[in-house]
Amino acid sequence: MSTPEQPSDTGTTGSTGTPPDAASTSMVGRLAATVDRLRREVQAAQAEADGRALIELAKGILIERLGCGPAQAARQLADLTEQGRVGMLELAVDVINQAARDRLSEVTSVFLSATAGTGDAEDASSAVRLREAESGALAADDTQSVADSLLQHALTPLGAVAVAIWAVGSDGCLTLAGSAGFSAAEAGRWRYVPPGVATVARRALSARTTQWTASLAEAGPPTIGRTHYPHGGRVAAPAGVAGRIHGVLEIAWPSPLEPQSPQVVRQVEALAELCAHTLESHPLLSDRRNTNGPLVTPGVAELIDLVDGLHDPALVLEPHLDKSGQLSDFRIRHVNSRFMDPAGRPRGVVNGAFLLEAYPLAAGESELFQHIERVYATGEPFRSHRMDLTALVDQVPLSSVADISLSRHGDSVLLLWRVEDENARLASLLQHAQRLGRIGGFEENLLTGEITWNDTLFSLYGRSASQTPVPLEDLPAHAHPDDAVAVGRFLRTLLHHRRPATAAFRLQRPDGVTRHLRVVAEPVLDADNRLFVVRGACQDISAQHWTEVALAATRDQLAHTEQQADERNRLTLQLQHAIMPPSQAPLQAPGLQVAVRYRPAETEQLVGGDWYDAVVLPSRLVLVCVGDVAGHGIEAATSMVVLRNALRGLAVTGAGPGQLLSWLNIVAHHLTGSITATAVCGLYDPTRRTLRWARAGHLPPVLVRDTEATPLPLLKGILLGAVPETTYEEGEVQLAVEDTLLMYTDGLVERRDSSVEESMAQLLTTARTALTTLDHQLDRLLTYSRSDTDDDTCIVGIRVS
Repeated sequence: MSTPEQPSDTGTTGSTGTPPDAASTSMVGRLAATVDRLRREVQAAQAEADGRALIELAKGILIERLGCGPAQAARQLADLTEQGRVGMLELAVDVINQAARDRLSEVTSVFLSATAGTGDAEDASSAVRLREAESGALAADDTQSVADSLLQHALTPLGAVAVAIWAVGSDGCLTLAGSAGFSAAEAGRWRYVPPGVATVARRALSARTTQWTASLAEAGPPTIGRTHYPHGGRVAAPAGVAGRIHGVLEIAWPSPLEPQSPQVVRQVEALAELCAHTLESHPLLSDRRNTNGPLVTPGVAELIDLVDGLHDPALVLEPHLDKSGQLSDFRIRHVNSRFMDPAGRPRGVVNGAFLLEAYPLAAGESELFQHIERVYATGEPFRSHRMDLTALVDQVPLSSVADISLSRHGDSVLLLWRVEDENARLASLLQHAQRLGRIGGFEENLLTGEITWNDTLFSLYGRSASQTPVPLEDLPAHAHPDDAVAVGRFLRTLLHHRRPATAAFRLQRPDGVTRHLRVVAEPVLDADNRLFVVRGACQDISAQHWTEVALAATRDQLAHTEQQADERNRLTLQLQHAIMPPSQAPLQAPGLQVAVRYRPAETEQLVGGDWYDAVVLPSRLVLVCVGDVAGHGIEAATSMVVLRNALRGLAVTGAGPGQLLSWLNIVAHHLTGSITATAVCGLYDPTRRTLRWARAGHLPPVLVRDTEATPLPLLKGILLGAVPETTYEEGEVQLAVEDTLLMYTDGLVERRDSSVEESMAQLLTTARTALTTLDHQLDRLLTYSRSDTDDDTCIVGIRVS
């Protein structure tokens, strides 16, 4: 027996001389080793407990089969183990599989037969793993323990790293009943999935088949643990028993999942079925049981009472299982009084019958039986409009349609439908058409005097349904006096000539309201060709009448407006042509040829304000100018006249072109209603052959000398009328014999799809062509102009001779 070591005097080291930090490290290591050892012992104890449960179950099977006691069964199991040279646990599982004949034994036998002879010990222990997982699941008291057992015993050997067990609610929601391999935070985030969210588990539930996902790609469905295993594979298998799905088993792999063998697929499906048995006791899905033990569908009596109070046909269906426990059909538990059997069988005969036996067409093209199976399996309700229900309704013709409603209540499925009668639907459409078109129908028996009106006709006449309808012979008394001729012609054609007739008249109602009606009627003759019934209809056309009146007034107003516009344009053109005729005699000036061209806009409505002038002043100088007033119409034309005449008057003062434009700017800003315009003004001195010029926001003139065409420098000058007062820069150019100077407005060069620079380049190219006369040159410029703005164009040409 060892004694405790005594501390040293210094208190820094033990009697062995070990430093304190080393001792602490050694102590932590021993504690970690102890914890690891205890964990292994717990795992071994759990495995031993699972194996002991399987061995005890195998002993019980031998006791029942051999009729021996427990001790003899134990010896028999030991002898078989020694003879077969296998482990006790493997032999016990083999005995259980032979006796159970359940899904796990089927999967195990197929799995082992496929791997026989491989010598793989891992494959040989598949049966043990599955039975240990089943044992752990059955011994567990909650679904979380089931998930742990499945991952430890059955799924980890397959390479899986996590598992989730989902419970399906009655409204189609998914609740995480248990999980293993996922973090607590991840499980908390996915504890509830609302209906309609397309997760991996939801796809398996909707398809009712196992869904294998090789990898969760970027656009893959959302699911639990996707952030932890973004490229891993997923498997989701519906967990159902007897045709009803209680949940979904979802398994996660850390890497992409390769195609699995049929044996692994069956193993996953068997584990899902094991989960289904466990989920039956889940609080979300647990059913109430009576004191005697058999399953009782909750609320069946209340459901039957509810069905009996409905005004639509209804069936209450309960599932029927075959000998293997699989869903094969549905038994008709109850039909309400609204249900009529197509074969004429009483409801008592239909009650208790199987759905497919009583109505085999339910599994036909309408797929009604498949929809019922899906609702029972998943709990998600089904709605359909205009579904063929030939098998369940008593209608003529037999091809009838109805609105279908399917819902699950406990273990029962409620089937409701509302038959859509085609004749009733057409009648409803006719009523709506009559109401929207304000059409009232009538029928009058001329022999008995009986008159039938519909509600719309009573409303048109302003009479209540309790009042007497108006006979046809009294119609003139209710019509406007001015329409008596039209109403009389209508009655003669209908009653005396016995031909269909129509008429439009104004109805004077008792409440003083006048309505415009159109009546159409036809006679009905008997076998002796005698008139005895008149049928017809009246339509309220008041809105149409007043619309036509308003349209006629608008049409007259438009015609008057067009006439005024034409007159206005005619006057504008007359004014423009009076001031600037399109063709004008050439100006006579010594040593100078002057020619002008004016092309009005192609559209008369766009009469503009382009103007030009060329006149010999008293000082023997020649005034040449072009301008463009902003806008179109009579205002632009009158403004152009003001500026043109003002410039002529100002030019006799002898002022230079810059001063003339400054004065003209004052005129434009103060005396003409603040118009804006551009202009180029020049004064040519024949003795010196010089041209002084200035510009106000206008394109500069173009000088053509020999085969070269260049624009004059761009002098400073703002457009006319923009500011109250301004000055304009002047320029002077020396001309030579045969030089040509071109002044023009922007209508010559403007294009919608080109810049000013591109248009000027095209103008200069055209102007370079040498021609014999000045008139030919101006005509060529107009002909080859690429302008597309439909604006006025003015050109003034000066050639020195």
